Amino acid sequence: MSGSDVTREGVQGARPGRDAPVGAFAGRRGRRRGRGEQPMVPEARFSSYYGRPVLNKPTWKALDIAGYLYLGGLAGASSLLAAGGHATGRPGLARAAKLGAAGAITLSLGALVHDLGRPARFVNMLRVFKPTSPMSMGSWLLAGYAPLTMAAAAADVTGRCRLVGAAATGGAAVLGPAVATYTAVLLADTAVPSWHEGYRELPFVFAGSAAGAAAGLALLCAPTAQTGPARRMAVLGVVLETGAFQLMKRRMGLAAEPFERGLPQRLLRAAELLTVGGAALAARAGRRRGRGLAAAGGAALLAGSAALRFGVFHAGVASAEDPKYTVVPQRERLRARDG
Repeated sequence: MSGSDVTREGVQGARPGRDAPVGAFAGRRGRRRGRGEQPMVPEARFSSYYGRPVLNKPTWKALDIAGYLYLGGLAGASSLLAAGGHATGRPGLARAAKLGAAGAITLSLGALVHDLGRPARFVNMLRVFKPTSPMSMGSWLLAGYAPLTMAAAAADVTGRCRLVGAAATGGAAVLGPAVATYTAVLLADTAVPSWHEGYRELPFVFAGSAAGAAAGLALLCAPTAQTGPARRMAVLGVVLETGAFQLMKRRMGLAAEPFERGLPQRLLRAAELLTVGGAALAARAGRRRGRGLAAAGGAALLAGSAALRFGVFHAGVASAEDPKYTVVPQRERLRARDG
């Protein structure tokens, strides 16, 4: 060897830093003079065998599944509002909420079946009852909830079978909170990082979003004089949604990044502005009994709830596409466990 020799005693005559330069600038000693220290370690890149992704991103259609999430939340919270209107002698509010719940759950099931491809696949889910599976429990929940909303709405519109209608209204209200939030459990049960890491707070985020949407529908459709419960639900829903979402992002660490980039960031920013603005308009409409303010606030609340569901959906897809959101948290958990 021309600069150093390998002997039994080791390397003789080695000149570190001259014989074996490393890094991207190896072999170009003249160019390195006067430029200071050059980075020797390339930026970390996360990949898997043959360039395949670490996770397969969700293949669900955004319009179908994000719409299913949104409409299910709207239906579940509307059933609670319908029971409240029925119990407090607000027939206009109760009717708007009952019809809203029945229509929303019908459209939600339609979106789910459209994504599945054919109705038989939904029916096949009912062949198994598995308490540890959010998908199995959600299918049975929808199968029991949807007929109750239909019966409650039909009895209210026709004026017949009032006792049956009242029982159906109460039954739908009992199942309503689960319908509004089980989709958050369903998302968090997947391996998608930005969904799974938010498993603690995501049900509360969806509950607040559902309450805002149901209140918005009532403000649009019910007589303004009867919308007191809807206005209060709007304010509580916005507080719960925004507070739980901010807490979720702080606890998620790196997995919260997709919520703050690109399309998800724009959707979630719009959701925040619409829900807060809608709740403020709803509160002012209550004081002045302004129909225009109530309608504007209701529309803003409905749009804000939809934007949140679509933002959460797209953030999850983005986190599944980038391997770092899977690899880095796993390494951090291993280091925390070992040390």
